[in-house]
Amino acid sequence: MVHEKPFLSDPPKAEQPRPAAAATLLALMHAQGEVERLSEREQLLSSLLVSVNAVLWAIDWETRRVLYVSPAYERIFGRSAGLLLADYREWRNSIHPEDLDYAEHSLARVLDHSAVEDREYRIITADGQIRWLSDKCYINQQVEPGEPVIVVGMAEDITEKKQMELELHRLATTDVLTQSSNRRHFFECANQAFDSACAQGAPLAFLLLDIDDFKDVNDTYGHLEGDQVLRRIAESGRGVLRRGDLFGRIGGEEFAAVLPGCPPEMALQVAERLGKEIQALNFSYEGRAFTVTVSQGLASLTEEDSTLDSLFARADAAMYEAKRQGKNRVIAG
Repeated sequence: MVHEKPFLSDPPKAEQPRPAAAATLLALMHAQGEVERLSEREQLLSSLLVSVNAVLWAIDWETRRVLYVSPAYERIFGRSAGLLLADYREWRNSIHPEDLDYAEHSLARVLDHSAVEDREYRIITADGQIRWLSDKCYINQQVEPGEPVIVVGMAEDITEKKQMELELHRLATTDVLTQSSNRRHFFECANQAFDSACAQGAPLAFLLLDIDDFKDVNDTYGHLEGDQVLRRIAESGRGVLRRGDLFGRIGGEEFAAVLPGCPPEMALQVAERLGKEIQALNFSYEGRAFTVTVSQGLASLTEEDSTLDSLFARADAAMYEAKRQGKNRVIAG
């Protein structure tokens, strides 16, 4: 009997994997793929969070524990995210003192409305810069009884937008030459002060002043020197008047002031001091020195004044009376 020998070149037959082992191998390969895809998603999310120029945050409302804050926090606030995660007061302490009450109360409104989208307040960065934030916040889910209330939000740096808004407001309300309130803005504020004084029964004074012989100044020294006179008088007005008083340029060489809470005797003292300050201003053109004076009309609020117009009319009449009596004086009407 002859036994056939296998050819030496024939490879040994591989043992086929058992069904259970094959299933395990497939499961491991699937799990590895899921891990890789999860890692890719995490890397993408991390990249997106780094690039977003807004602070994403989440806080446990009951404990005030900050659960998450995005990388933009350190870029915008200039403060350590680790310190904030350790102590909620880091956020509170960064808010501008004048805006702190508003920021806290507006945040609390999210409990009643589920969302607050109109919060704007200022922060002070670690290096002392003042920045504006638009901070929208929401309750992130329907909270079941016993579950913590998680508030999430997005704080966006709107400093450049605010600066533009403030500049546009300044241009719309300010006399470009003297940097005082322009006529429209002055009378808007004056009417508000008038209504407030009437409602509270508080004193109010209206002062009107006109530069004496201003046409001669322009004709003799030129309009550039006349502009300098207007600027210097506006500076004197802002320097003499009290905080809370209104001052504006309402005509070519005519200025006005409203003095809230100022009784007649005090208003007269303010007007006289302003007149003296203006008369003491020294001007010079091509070696020639000159000074200017103003005629002022003063009117104080009475029960007969139903509108600001009546107060203005009395001040205007008193100012022209000052002109007739020789200029450089205050007449109370």
